[in-house]
Amino acid sequence: MRFAFAALCAVVLAVAAFLFGCQGVGGGFGQVSNLTLSSPAFQEGGMLPEKYTCDGSNVNPPLQISNIPNGTQSLALVVDDPDAPMGTWIHWIMWNIPPNTTGISERSVPPGAQQGSNTFGKVHWDGPCSAAGTTHRYLFRLYALDKVLNLPEKSAKPRLEAEMQGHVLGQTQLTVKYARPLS
Repeated sequence: MRFAFAALCAVVLAVAAFLFGCQGVGGGFGQVSNLTLSSPAFQEGGMLPEKYTCDGSNVNPPLQISNIPNGTQSLALVVDDPDAPMGTWIHWIMWNIPPNTTGISERSVPPGAQQGSNTFGKVHWDGPCSAAGTTHRYLFRLYALDKVLNLPEKSAKPRLEAEMQGHVLGQTQLTVKYARPLS
């Protein structure tokens, strides 16, 4: 009897985790979505042009957004470097991007969008600036959300992720690399 009760509890917990956990940030089982993020400046898995780094003009690259899920109320974008030696380095975060946004132009922020603090302590794009001769990956993650977020300007990534929890309708990732040249 005790075994049957324990087994039933395990099944209930597994179903609850699937039903309530699948919509969270990076939940793995998120709603099926074809949300797409691309760039005319680089290809998935390719190299980021120097123009968008601290070695160039240090402006944000142009991005294209398509296949936004029905019911999306806002979009959020996180760009970070998971290969940074001191832990993940945040280059840009933005939320409340209008759901009808089909692109983000170079040197721009969509009207109505809010930006948060990056690891440099600034509220704007700060491109890759890793040690010379090293290659890092830069992840552009786009989230379709079922609500407009109520976050103060300059909020950091942990606060953004907490606010998005349970509100992700779809997500996608675009990965690019940059190898800072040797001087």
